[in-house]
Amino acid sequence: MFEYYWIFFILIIICAGIGASASAKVRKAYKAYGAISAKSHMTGYDTATRLLRRNGVNDISVGRVRGSLTDHYHPTKKQVNLSDSVYGDDSVASVAVAAHEIGHVMQKKAGYFPYKVRSVLVPITNIGSRLAIPLVLVGLLLDIFVGFHQNSNTGFYVALVGVALYGLSTLFAFVTLPVEFDASRRAKKMLIAEGILTEEELPYADQMLSAAAQTYVAALLTSTVYFLRFLVWVLLLFGRNRRD
Repeated sequence: MFEYYWIFFILIIICAGIGASASAKVRKAYKAYGAISAKSHMTGYDTATRLLRRNGVNDISVGRVRGSLTDHYHPTKKQVNLSDSVYGDDSVASVAVAAHEIGHVMQKKAGYFPYKVRSVLVPITNIGSRLAIPLVLVGLLLDIFVGFHQNSNTGFYVALVGVALYGLSTLFAFVTLPVEFDASRRAKKMLIAEGILTEEELPYADQMLSAAAQTYVAALLTSTVYFLRFLVWVLLLFGRNRRD
């Protein structure tokens, strides 16, 4: 059993390294392109508000939140929140980040399917993460006290439900990829269409958004490894229990 944990331990270390590298690339890209002012001199706030209005969205407010690159779209509150480093800054990087968040607004407006799936998964994933381990423990108890005497697999099936709930976080990470890539695609298209960035500036924005996308790839890899580790742990746990 321990040889499996060593394998997953190594994989987790590798994923952590990939994640750290991706985060470093984002910070490096933002530092580089955050030093280049957009020729339009529009700030992150200006960009967000213009793109919303030009696309016929009048019920979304643009707010400010503390931190750096803490930007996000809150659909239930109908808010696009831009970080301190983006809100009032007119750099190519800040404009790109602001446009990316508006890209999410456009996804919701257009009924983009992966976005709808991710929205549905948010509350389910939160519940699943809390119920996964308790269900495995309940399944183990059932396997010990019921399955042993009645030769029933009920406990094992209950545990598998826990595994499935645990795996929702990996599914969420998987669905997030097309959502984030599509938001960046929409952002670049809108930036050019509205003249916020020029064709010469667009590659800088593209590199900034591409670096950010790599963090979601790293998150998916990490989530997949953790899910496989959990699955193997449950299978070995029940296998050992049956042998005992």
